[in-house]
Amino acid sequence: VQLQASGGGVVQAGGSLRLSCTASGYNLDNYAITWFRQAPGKEREGVICIQVRGSSVYYSNSVKGRFTVSRDNAQNAVYLQMNNLKPEDTAVYSCAARNYICSSTYSGMNYRGEGTLVTVSS
Repeated sequence: VQLQASGGGVVQAGGSLRLSCTASGYNLDNYAITWFRQAPGKEREGVICIQVRGSSVYYSNSVKGRFTVSRDNAQNAVYLQMNNLKPEDTAVYSCAARNYICSSTYSGMNYRGEGTLVTVSS
């Protein structure tokens, strides 16, 4: 069972990136998926979660209006669309899954995956 985030890279401020979260070994249909990020020297924080039925829960006010999350159950994937990126968005982004219910508590997730680095240059 693996959960993997991908799609990170280097982008200029104001640019966009789309991250993907894919799972192998199990189906994501009944899991709420939370995106976390950890900036250099800072604690990990929950960013946004997508519930089983597709609605979003924002945990970070700083990304409202810029980040959106979606899921494609046929592809067994969840996507994080990040627009108007800012240097303060630079972090390692990872995804984690929890049965049915959104959560921003990393230790309480059922599955946690490796992250992908996003670097936003000014």
